[in-house]
Amino acid sequence: MDKVLILDFGSQYTQLIARRIREFHVYSEIQPYNYPLAKIIEFAPKAIILSGGPASVLGDDAPSLPLEVLNLGIPLLGVCYGMQLLTKLAGGTVAKAQFREYGRATLKVVEPSGLFEGMKSSSTIWMSHGDSILTLPPHFIKLAESVDAPIVAMAFPAKKIYALQFHPEVSHTEEGALILENFLFKIAGCNPNWNLSSFVERALQEIRKTVGHEKVICGVSGGVDSTVTAVLIHKAIGDQLQCIFINNGLLRKKEAEKVISTFAKNFHIPLHYVDASSRFLKKLAGITDPEMKRKIIGNEFIFVFEEEAKKFSSTQFLAQGTLYPDVIESVSFKGPSAVIKSHHNVGGLPKNMKFKLIEPLKELFKDEVRRVGETLGISRELTHRHPFPGPGLAVRILGPITPEGIALLQEADDIIVSEIKTAGFYDKVWQVFGVLLPVKSVGVMGDERTYANVLAIRCVQSTDGMTADWVPLPFDLLSKMSNRIINQVSGINRVVYDISSKPPSTIEWE
Repeated sequence: MDKVLILDFGSQYTQLIARRIREFHVYSEIQPYNYPLAKIIEFAPKAIILSGGPASVLGDDAPSLPLEVLNLGIPLLGVCYGMQLLTKLAGGTVAKAQFREYGRATLKVVEPSGLFEGMKSSSTIWMSHGDSILTLPPHFIKLAESVDAPIVAMAFPAKKIYALQFHPEVSHTEEGALILENFLFKIAGCNPNWNLSSFVERALQEIRKTVGHEKVICGVSGGVDSTVTAVLIHKAIGDQLQCIFINNGLLRKKEAEKVISTFAKNFHIPLHYVDASSRFLKKLAGITDPEMKRKIIGNEFIFVFEEEAKKFSSTQFLAQGTLYPDVIESVSFKGPSAVIKSHHNVGGLPKNMKFKLIEPLKELFKDEVRRVGETLGISRELTHRHPFPGPGLAVRILGPITPEGIALLQEADDIIVSEIKTAGFYDKVWQVFGVLLPVKSVGVMGDERTYANVLAIRCVQSTDGMTADWVPLPFDLLSKMSNRIINQVSGINRVVYDISSKPPSTIEWE
């Protein structure tokens, strides 16, 4: 199987590079920029990609890599910071840009062969850099330019080394997929021999090898990630798996009943139900800081697990539905990326946790997990459920968590999802939900003055959760949602719509 190695210099888009490569059915793996040379050679990649990153190559402590990487004879592509580093290592000149480029720009191709074969002479690209290339390294040629950057792409064709000042992996780059396709197949000679069916078989073998005859407990919530994790592990080891469903009191309306019914009737997987809602809410009382909420929920989640696991002898492993985006946004996985948020199933685990972790989906993106679920025979209704945060409604209630606030949000959120499904938009968007704001506003209902809560509706479109655009839902649909919420949910008298994208905003509000 051909493999592409991505060396991560801290870009928030690094995971997108991996995902784009996998879309071409080529296996990709991310490692930190300082991955040892010996391990790179052992990995035997068909190609190497250097990611972007927040640092400047002009800094004293700028991340770098051994010059020998350039001399391995392996096709190499530098992206953004990766291009600047290649320039510096190969003897070119990098300087602070006179005009920093961030956002959309126009690419002007001057060398249409190789990397840019089949492209238009002019197209839209996505820039994000403060440094620019002043002079090319020896033996390198210029491939493209932009208005504010005279060298936007360069290459040393004889050594199959290429570099881009922009991000081909983001959807905003008009012909980014074609650029990556040219690099993978026409330059690096990769074979498209990786698919999710083969992933499932490898995952099953790895689970069996890791677990042996030991027992595994798996926390399930009814969401896509934990459901696919449970079904995959059950397929591998059968009755050695015991699923535990902890109701933390922060679930969607009637979620507990649905999960219990699904595992009993659809999957025939043993499910141990624990109603710990009062315990979680007591711990969260008065807490307003989002990170503190996540840590409390994460720790309490594991503490409850440890207590419940004592009821099952010889349990050694804890399975979690951790995904690639969870990891990169939680603990700067494998590189110097800036931490965006902690996540209850990654960043909040107690250091003295007794279980060994199994995370069979941690190298997959959400869309890949959905397809794995379909491969395992899970219904589309489950595999295509919208993402739901691990901390539940706690991060959709801004401010302190109260039983009254949870009840309000559950009712409002149920109306939002119901109307989206009725209008035929549920499968067309990535995620839709309500957010209870920590403000109240004046209203008039039944000729009486009210002073009640404000609810925000959030609806975004995305392919992997790493970037997202707000969805311009029809006004009549928004009107139906608003009218139903205000009329049917006592305690909410105003509804607003969130029209921010990621970046700069995140999908969740906390």
